[in-house]
Amino acid sequence: MNPLALANTPITPYYAVIFTSIKNKEDDGYDDMAIEMAELAQQQAGYLGVESARNEIGITVSYWASLDDIKQWKANARHLVAQKLGRKQWYKKYKVRICLVESDYEF
Repeated sequence: MNPLALANTPITPYYAVIFTSIKNKEDDGYDDMAIEMAELAQQQAGYLGVESARNEIGITVSYWASLDDIKQWKANARHLVAQKLGRKQWYKKYKVRICLVESDYEF
């Protein structure tokens, strides 16, 4: 994943999962898990791409072909471990939004 590249998404419609977060100061293992999750997500059916940025608030938008693909990713065994660690030690707060992308354009 190139952090300076935008996801190359297909013709609409498709889905976006918007994950916004505020991290705790103590984040041992976070960076390694984030890399692992990015690599694992790329192997999942229906994965279309990701864009991510972090300052005080982290925003990661992943793109998916269907709601079923998103559900399968959420239920992935290793992703479940990451979710549990996130709630237990890495995040003060997070929010997930799932959206249908009906239109997009670019420059």
